[in-house]
Amino acid sequence: MIRQCLCEICNCGRHRCPHRPTALYGKGNQACEQTEYTEKYPAYGAHSPPKSMKPKPVDHNDRGKMDGTTTFKTDFIPYEVNRRPGRKQTEYKPYPGEIDMGTTYKQDFNPYQVTPCVAVRPKQRVQAAPGKLDTVPTYKDDFKVWQISKRELSKRNENYQPSSAKFQGTSTFQDDFIDRGLVPRESFKPSSVPMLSEVPFDGVTSNHLSYVPHPAEARYVKPPEVYKPSTEPLQDMTTQRRDFQGLPGQLARSCKPDPAKASSDAPFDGSTEFQQQFQQWPVSLPQLRKPLEYVGPTQHMDMSTTSAVDFVKHNTQPFTSAKPFCQPLKSSVPFQGYTTMREDFQPWVTPRQALMKKREEEMHKATGKMDDLTTFKAHYTTHKLQPNISFKPPNTVARRNTPLESGTMYNTEFTPKRISVCLASYDSPPGFVFEDSDHNGHRFYRKLSSKSMMQASNVPVQKAVVVQ
Repeated sequence: MIRQCLCEICNCGRHRCPHRPTALYGKGNQACEQTEYTEKYPAYGAHSPPKSMKPKPVDHNDRGKMDGTTTFKTDFIPYEVNRRPGRKQTEYKPYPGEIDMGTTYKQDFNPYQVTPCVAVRPKQRVQAAPGKLDTVPTYKDDFKVWQISKRELSKRNENYQPSSAKFQGTSTFQDDFIDRGLVPRESFKPSSVPMLSEVPFDGVTSNHLSYVPHPAEARYVKPPEVYKPSTEPLQDMTTQRRDFQGLPGQLARSCKPDPAKASSDAPFDGSTEFQQQFQQWPVSLPQLRKPLEYVGPTQHMDMSTTSAVDFVKHNTQPFTSAKPFCQPLKSSVPFQGYTTMREDFQPWVTPRQALMKKREEEMHKATGKMDDLTTFKAHYTTHKLQPNISFKPPNTVARRNTPLESGTMYNTEFTPKRISVCLASYDSPPGFVFEDSDHNGHRFYRKLSSKSMMQASNVPVQKAVVVQ
């Protein structure tokens, strides 16, 4: 007995189990080939899509005469609007007692005497040593000067000796360069002289030879239509006048209160709350703090510093430079003010290039009467028209007298193969009996033997099909 799942029976790769989980907990670490998408989004069976709750569009026909009343007119009830009573102001009564000018700052703050701050930093005291200062540093104590001998120069003493021969003064440019003089540039501009032909122009063109004049037909002119006025009288009744009839009623009244000003006939006495309650009191000027007078020192000031007391001056010689002093070399030969530039280079006499003037026109303007001869008539030569050769193949069927050979490579090399049908495509696969299903949704089938399969299955076994 062989037990197989529907996924294992399929040999085309398009049939799978439904994978519908039914158990609350998994059973062991069995491998499942289902995906998260197929588990969360199962395929719907015979469920129909939800019905739309959108109301259907209904065509409301004319229901009769239009009533000019609205919900505001039917439901609104006007009521009398009275003036809002004003708030009466209380009569001012001044405070009977005296005003206490004390503040919370004066009550809570207790003044105390302030003394100047005492400096915490002690005064600097210079304690001079009674003995003689030893000014030998550790560098001089520990460092011993070596006797270094002067290093001899490894450079050879080569004194420059000028040559006694006369200087030629020719450069490579003067030796290799050959002066060829000024060469004027050749102008490649074509000449403006017209090319005349001796062959007379006969005035025959391809348009004169090939053009055939055709008679033009007369233009068709459409006759204008005659206006015919209507015999029926004009009906000035509109749909507004016919269907809408205004209802008699009163004009709408405004609910806005009257803009009346709140005025009083009592005269203004000119007294305010600020004038009655605020009492002016004298203000004393702030006390200015006098600056302290400077008192100079009475004792003699010691102008000695630690550098002047502890430093001992030594008689040292200045550093001498080890760099040799370059002395200018003087020559007894008098200076010659001639250079190779002055002797060998001579300025050329370069005359100014003449202006490029246009030559006089060879073709003079005609003074007599124009003979109506153009350049096209004078130079144009007619040629015979040669039609373009078409390289398009002729639209004919190439037929042969020899019969067609029936033997092809397909007939000789094609091997017929058996067309197999996937067993998982049937509702109940032939040769298998449904046994049970697991919690992952896999359906297991038990394979029958050959004898029981022939008895239980009614599906005919397909034979080999030869395709030609």
